[in-house]
Amino acid sequence: MAKEREHPGLNQLKQQFNEGKLGRREFIRYATLLGVSATAAYSMVGLVAPEPVRAADMPKGGSMRISMRVYKVDSPHTYSWLHDSNQGRGTHEYLAKTGSDNVTRPYLCKEWKASADLKTWDLHLQKIKWHNGRDFTADDVIWNIKHCLDPNTGSSVLGLMKGYMLEEYDTGEKDDSGNAKMSTRLWDANAIEKVDDHTVRLNLKEAQVAVPEHMFHYPFAILDPEEGGTFGPGSNGTGPYPLVEQSVGEKAVLRRRDGWWGGESFLDELVYVDLGDDPSATVGAIASQQVHGQYSSDADINTIDILRSLPHVTIQEVITAATGVARVQMDREEFKDPRIARAMRLAVDTPRCLELAYRNIGSPGEHHHVCPVHPDYKKLSFMSRDVAAAKKLLAEAGYPDGIEFEIAAKKEPAWELQAVQAMVEQWKEAGIRVNINLMPSAQFWDVWDKVPFGFTAWAHRPLGFMVLALAYRSGVPWNESRFSDAEFDTLLTKAEGTLDIAERTEIIGQLQTIMQERGPLVQPLWRGQFAAFDKRAMGFRIHPTGYIFPEELALQT
Repeated sequence: MAKEREHPGLNQLKQQFNEGKLGRREFIRYATLLGVSATAAYSMVGLVAPEPVRAADMPKGGSMRISMRVYKVDSPHTYSWLHDSNQGRGTHEYLAKTGSDNVTRPYLCKEWKASADLKTWDLHLQKIKWHNGRDFTADDVIWNIKHCLDPNTGSSVLGLMKGYMLEEYDTGEKDDSGNAKMSTRLWDANAIEKVDDHTVRLNLKEAQVAVPEHMFHYPFAILDPEEGGTFGPGSNGTGPYPLVEQSVGEKAVLRRRDGWWGGESFLDELVYVDLGDDPSATVGAIASQQVHGQYSSDADINTIDILRSLPHVTIQEVITAATGVARVQMDREEFKDPRIARAMRLAVDTPRCLELAYRNIGSPGEHHHVCPVHPDYKKLSFMSRDVAAAKKLLAEAGYPDGIEFEIAAKKEPAWELQAVQAMVEQWKEAGIRVNINLMPSAQFWDVWDKVPFGFTAWAHRPLGFMVLALAYRSGVPWNESRFSDAEFDTLLTKAEGTLDIAERTEIIGQLQTIMQERGPLVQPLWRGQFAAFDKRAMGFRIHPTGYIFPEELALQT
């Protein structure tokens, strides 16, 4: 990249790297967010960027079958689960793409430029066409951004962008308790500008370093506005593998469409096969070669030894910020006193939970939902188990004889129930009696954000403040705990706009402390992830967030 086009923040990153405050991977991540090409960013720190797959090295043709749950998918901007997005990923694409190396690169957006204060972002788009032959334009992107940020849509994208693209306002209506009903809207009439047919400008209320990361959040798919945000077999898109068939609970079929703007793709089709919640069905299908691999986020840790023993199988593993949290809804009468949730945290032995639930593949939870793999993680004094302190907090909250709750949980994957069972046993010693309401997955996902107390799995996010914005910012769609803390929200917005890694780490540390002291969660573990694939399957690289990219896959016949 020419010197005159470099973002001024790049010099700061270089200095922090030279001073040892920023590792190679973190430098690459932030340099690419500021508009440096991945190749140039790798070179700056003495590394060679991973080479893209060469078409000449990949066989063409064949049908690859991957075990993955197939749920109804008809509204991509409200995707709740990662496997939903894999069904649509071959049809609709994203403005950016975060690869298996955790580096974010331009995609439908061919490049971006940020102002020195990180408040103005110009998105320069690819000059391509939709499947139906219509030009892909800035108007399409603007419609998608506005649709995601419309509170009536209910997209979790709103949680990521609320701090810098939206403002709250009083609707003039009252709720049943007589309180003002609040909603959100763009903070300024010019918050989203069309510069020309292939350039969109975002004018931000607050500085934000992670705009490109947000563009790859899995519900932020770029849809054809003419379809109104809906999706199904036959939907228009820009990707190489449109969805052509979907049978809920059975299979989803993605078939290659030649002439893709991004180059050559290899498989004739990719089929996701729904084998249910029982992990033994997937293991049997891999062993008998009825499927070529498994979706990593559905993989059961209890099956890894069997899969490792299969001579035709390769296991890929990755360290991630994937986790699960037992969270309370803090607007419920029984959980309004923050001492209750803190007592529950203190009563849990997270290293033991990791051992019992996930065979020590990962790291113990620290009850704040920021992971050691995040570049802005702040190492705090470990929150060890202290049953006496937990009992004391309960007594102060008015429960000297203990307290009783019910927790909603899923049967599968097995690690989730094992983690819940481990915590339930540990809570007993502190007088916290918890009954488990065990649900089938489909039933659980209908109520996951409604139950007063539940255990929810959360996927990896590349930056610490991203999951905090999605899950704990006041009033956002995925705030299942209904946690609302003005100091937390203010610090979160500040962290999102801070480029200096040392300064941001200190802010993240304050957020972590708030979560430990008055937050809504008990976090037993961080988990690594793995996926088993037939050795004939080529091109698969396990992604920390569980994404599958059909255009990267090929099959030896």
